[in-house]
Amino acid sequence: MVALYASIFLASLVVSILIGLPIAFSLILCGVTTALAMGGTATNPQTVAAQLMRGTDSVTMMALPFFVLAGELMNKGGLTKRIIDFCNIFVGRVRGGLGYVTILACLMFASLVGSAVASTAALGAILIPMMADSGYNRAKAAGLVASANIVAPIMPPSIPMIVYGVAAGVSIKSLFMGGIAPAVYLTIGMSVVWFVVSRKDAIKSDAPKPTVKETLRIFFNGLWALLLPLIIFFGLRGGIFTATEAGVVAVVYALIVGIFVYRELTPKSLFQAFIAAAKMSAVVMFLAAAAQVSAYFLTISRIPQLITASLSPLVSRPMLLNVVLQIIIILMGTCVDVVPTILIMTPIMLPLLRAAHIDLVYFGVVFTLANVLGLTSPPVGPVLNVACATGKVKMEELLGPVIPYYIFQTLLVFLLIFLPQLVTIPLKWIGG
Repeated sequence: MVALYASIFLASLVVSILIGLPIAFSLILCGVTTALAMGGTATNPQTVAAQLMRGTDSVTMMALPFFVLAGELMNKGGLTKRIIDFCNIFVGRVRGGLGYVTILACLMFASLVGSAVASTAALGAILIPMMADSGYNRAKAAGLVASANIVAPIMPPSIPMIVYGVAAGVSIKSLFMGGIAPAVYLTIGMSVVWFVVSRKDAIKSDAPKPTVKETLRIFFNGLWALLLPLIIFFGLRGGIFTATEAGVVAVVYALIVGIFVYRELTPKSLFQAFIAAAKMSAVVMFLAAAAQVSAYFLTISRIPQLITASLSPLVSRPMLLNVVLQIIIILMGTCVDVVPTILIMTPIMLPLLRAAHIDLVYFGVVFTLANVLGLTSPPVGPVLNVACATGKVKMEELLGPVIPYYIFQTLLVFLLIFLPQLVTIPLKWIGG
C-alpha cells in the first residue's frame, strides 16, 4: 500500500505542476490526494487546516521576514551604489576590473539580502549597463551578474538556509556560519573563471584615479553598509542574540543608516520596502505552510520509510549517498525553485541522512548550494530571467556566457561532497 500512496503522491504533484498550478497549491493538493487514498481520519479537513497553521507557527521562521525587510531597506536606502563604489576602490582599476567589482559587490550585497533574485535585480540594473558602456559584451556582463549572485543564498543571512533549518530542525546560526567558507570559495572561483573567459576582451578602466579625500569618503560611506553583516556575525557567534533577534537588529540598523546616515530612505521608499518585503515573505511563508501539509501526509503514509528502504544499500556509504541525493537535487532544480525543493525534499531525505550519520548542518550547506544551481539553469532559471530583464538581453544570448560559471559551481558542489573538511573545518574555526 505504501508504494501505491507514493505513486499517488508523486503523480498528483507532477501533474499539478505541469498544468501550471502554483507550487504551494500543488503541495497541498498532493497531500490531500494522498489523504483521500488513505481514507479514515486522514481525510478530516481539520487536519489540513491544523498543518497549514503549524507550517508557519515557528519563532525561527520569523527570522525570514525580518531579514527580507532589512535587505529591502538597505537597498532602498542607497546601499547598492555605495557598495559598488567601495569595491571599485580595490579592484576597479585592474584589467577587467569591472568584472571583479561585480563579483566582490555580489558577495558584499549577499551578506545583506540573502536572495539571489533580489540581489540580481538590484546590482544588475547598475552593473550591466555600466559594463556595457565601458565596452564589455552586454551578454557576458549579464551572465557574470547572474552567476555571481548565486552567492546570495549561501552567504548569511540566507533565506534558503532559514527554510532548511526550520524544516530539518537544525540551528540557523550553525547554517549561517557554515555558509561563509563556501561563499568565499564561490567568490574566488568566479574571479578565476572571469579571468579566463575575459582575457581576450578585458578592459582596463580609464577613469581618473580618485584622490585620497575621495577614496576616504567612498570607503567610509561603504563602511556603514558593511557593519551590518559584521554585527550579525559577531552577535550570532557570541550568543548575544538568536537568528530571529538578529533579523530585528538588522531591520533597526537598516532604518537608522537609511534615514540618518545615507538620508535616502524617504517615506515613499520606506512604504515600498515594506510592501516588497511583505509580498516576498508571504510567498515563502505560504510555501512553508503548504509544505507542512504534504510533509505530514508523507510521514503518516510512511513514504519516507519506503524511500529509505530503497536507498538503504547506500546508507553504509554516506559519501555515495550524498552524491546521489545532490544529483537528484541539481536535476530537480532545473524545473522547481529553491524554496519549494527544500520544503519537498527535506522531510524525505532526513531519515536517510540520520541513518547514514551525515551531519545535518554540513549537508544543509551543500544541499543549499546544489539547490541554487537551478537559479541559473533553464527552463525555470529565475535569476536568468531577472538578468535578461535588467540587462536587456535575450535568454539564448545569456546561456553561453553562463555555462563556464555553472560548470565551476557544479564542480564545487561535488568537491564539497568529497572533501567535507572544506566546510566543517572553517565552521569549527568560526565557532558554528
